Amino acid sequence: MAILDDKARYLQIAFNYDMGLVRRVLPSIVYSERILIEAGTPYIKREGIAGIQMIRRLWRGHIVADLKTVDGALSEVDMIRAAGATAATAMGSSPIETLDIFIARCKALGMISMIDMLGVTDPLRVVMRLQRPPDVVVLHRGRDEENTRGKMIQYRHINRLRSKYNVLISAAGGVDLREARSAIFNGANIVVANLVEPGDPWTGIRTDTDVAAMAREFLATIE
Repeated sequence: MAILDDKARYLQIAFNYDMGLVRRVLPSIVYSERILIEAGTPYIKREGIAGIQMIRRLWRGHIVADLKTVDGALSEVDMIRAAGATAATAMGSSPIETLDIFIARCKALGMISMIDMLGVTDPLRVVMRLQRPPDVVVLHRGRDEENTRGKMIQYRHINRLRSKYNVLISAAGGVDLREARSAIFNGANIVVANLVEPGDPWTGIRTDTDVAAMAREFLATIE
């Protein structure tokens, strides 16, 4: 499968609920090389490897397993690759040894390595300590931080990272169309939009809307 193009802009749609939502929504999303489908952390915890396999049966493009690996990188990467994932995440706060193993194993298996900088104050410092940089650095405002006044995705790190490393930047956490525009304006390559069920307090693409149409609108917005 083609590696990501640093000149393209991508939409990553995150499924965080259950396989029922995947079966209902994913077939409606028209395939695009610019769409990545994410098996979110809550989804993986609920559905396990079978949840990733379900997404693979319904989607022929890139699948991101949001493992948020903190240890045991080798076995976790092997496990989700066998299930059909083509990209995975590890936490930037993990031991450097874990991140080095994670990145190396992803590379060996032809996968996209993503380092999630949730809670990390200096992403550049983390990357500088690595044997090799990841494919993607994720600047992430956590779900629990979305409604905290003043908590923002830290776009100021983008130029610092790009000045030293040829990495793609992903922006995640409370991303709607307005935030997606801001992310691309600030130099991000990937915007992550969560599917959000009615009544939940988070920002993203509501599951009671036409998700396929919203995906098209996001793609047009970040073109």
